[in-house]
Amino acid sequence: MSILADITEGHIDFEVSSISQTCKTYYKIIGTLQPGVRPLIALHGGPGVNSEYLEILSDVTNNRPGPLIVYDQIGNGLSTHLPEKMGDGEFWTVQLFIDELNNLIRKLGITQYDLVGQSWGGMLGASFAIRHPPGLKHLILFSVPASMDLWVKAQVDLKSKFPQVLQDALDKYEEDAQTTPEYQEAMGYYWSHHLCILSPMPQPIANGFAWIEKDPTVQVSMYGSYQFRVDGSLRDWSVIDQLSNIQVPTLVTNGAADGATDSAVAPFVEKIPNAKWVKFENSSHMAHFEERESFMQTVGNFLYHHSG
Repeated sequence: MSILADITEGHIDFEVSSISQTCKTYYKIIGTLQPGVRPLIALHGGPGVNSEYLEILSDVTNNRPGPLIVYDQIGNGLSTHLPEKMGDGEFWTVQLFIDELNNLIRKLGITQYDLVGQSWGGMLGASFAIRHPPGLKHLILFSVPASMDLWVKAQVDLKSKFPQVLQDALDKYEEDAQTTPEYQEAMGYYWSHHLCILSPMPQPIANGFAWIEKDPTVQVSMYGSYQFRVDGSLRDWSVIDQLSNIQVPTLVTNGAADGATDSAVAPFVEKIPNAKWVKFENSSHMAHFEERESFMQTVGNFLYHHSG
């Protein structure tokens, strides 16, 4: 049994120039951050959930010299919320979150680090990595689509395999946006088959959904109100034509039943010069819970035994 790591948590000031406001980014360090060690910084998905469900990644960093750092992106969790910015696509941009990540790295005094992003967090991580950020040593893209177009195509393809009555309920919601028991059943089917196959859903994941219920600003503004189409500020997002700019060793993972299907992650594998792909055959979108031991071993081997 590993010894529980030290935990430090707090808030970092984040100056958002477009609104002339000082926001607060909540962060948690599991382990000890000190000069000369390389932390693993985790970027949560959503958009709109919090970072709690990524704290489990301390399995990888426990008994290693570098800690795990998780943080709630602005608008989420324990960081500053901006509900008055609901629907403001010019505010809720990928650049905003790149600026926040840079701010976190700088204010924590980090010089070298590894980066793991899950789902939307991996979209952010890829967008960040194509800019050749100094200090980045390894990148992990975990259940991440290479473009929003590929993601939507994957969702529509998955939906086409649902029982017809569930497809009909989802189609009806796309027409009238009325939440019905049939629609809720259909979304429950999606979540239990392609988001997290564990039942009951692990509490940290469920808590992330609860944050969206409390404040849907980021989710609605960036993704939209529909699972199977994107009408928020991310609708045209893609890094496919810039992936050759990612020069650090990169691990790409997804699950066999993942919403981030093989076709959605394929460009990362094909276009990043030093990329490795691992698919978890008994997982969907949450392999770090669904195949915890195998996932953590795969990530640990990549980070600490990679020769590239």
